[in-house]
Amino acid sequence: MIIEKIKEKAKELGKTIVLPEAEDERVLLAAEAIIKGGLTKVVLIGDEEKIKYDAKSVGANIEGAKIIDPKKFQKLNEYVAELVELRKKKGMTEQLARQILKTEPRYFGAMMVRLGDADGMVAGSASPTADVLRAAIQVIGTKPGLKTVSSCFIMVLDEKAKNYGDDGILIFSDCGVVPHPNSEQMADIATSAAYSARQIGLDPRVALLSFSTMGSASHECVDRVQEAVKILKNRSVDFKFDGELQADAALVPSVGEKKAPGSEVAGKANVLVFPNLSAGNIGYKLVQRLGNAEAYGPILQGLAKPVNDLSRGCSVEDIVNVAAITAVLGN
Repeated sequence: MIIEKIKEKAKELGKTIVLPEAEDERVLLAAEAIIKGGLTKVVLIGDEEKIKYDAKSVGANIEGAKIIDPKKFQKLNEYVAELVELRKKKGMTEQLARQILKTEPRYFGAMMVRLGDADGMVAGSASPTADVLRAAIQVIGTKPGLKTVSSCFIMVLDEKAKNYGDDGILIFSDCGVVPHPNSEQMADIATSAAYSARQIGLDPRVALLSFSTMGSASHECVDRVQEAVKILKNRSVDFKFDGELQADAALVPSVGEKKAPGSEVAGKANVLVFPNLSAGNIGYKLVQRLGNAEAYGPILQGLAKPVNDLSRGCSVEDIVNVAAITAVLGN
């Protein structure tokens, strides 16, 4: 099972993951499970006495977690100076930066990751996705060569569908961030998704999806995908890709051979890049619900260092799994 392999790799890596939303009892229970399982080291953000009291109240043993109160943090001045430098063109002042870092744990956690005091951050159980993304983008920023933050899901298909992808494992992207990507953004998403695939042990074969295969239909939506393919060719990326491909041409060998003969990806894709957020979000949910697939994510991509977002309806197990994924994808 892929999540168990990810957890085993996380144990080997010994990364430090910051969980900034310690006011959420699920986070405290997840911290206990992460520590007990030896998955990662854990940092909790907030008032130490309150966190310990809350943990005891919900029956969470968080012994072994590092608790940092931003108001008492000895490196706060360094963090403030870094935030001012990062955002000075946007009007950031020392006073405002200090206030943000003292009162907004997601920004403080992101700064820990930026400055190497943690290897990754997992947040969102107690805040909207927009808040997590804002902190991550403003503090950590995107990877060199990329301008786009996106997301992916690791899809683990039912036993009956193990012939698709790599033994039933595929990456779906973008399913959670960019509503209507232009061609350059689509190329960035493909690059990030290929990286995500590699981090979980897949050799990426990326299909850029459309309702057309190799010019079988004409439309501006098809043009955007074709242009994204050209951009990837010009970038000389180090992974296999092709497009535009219909889903069946991407996944089914006999169809791929017929519609895109000679393609290294058609019929063999393990990374699916959707043309827009509607298609991606609907696609993963249909596969999850109707195809009885497991869906792990959304996993954020394109950031210079790993941050991942949680659904506000997440379970304790979800937080534990995403912490392990964050440790591995940041390797």
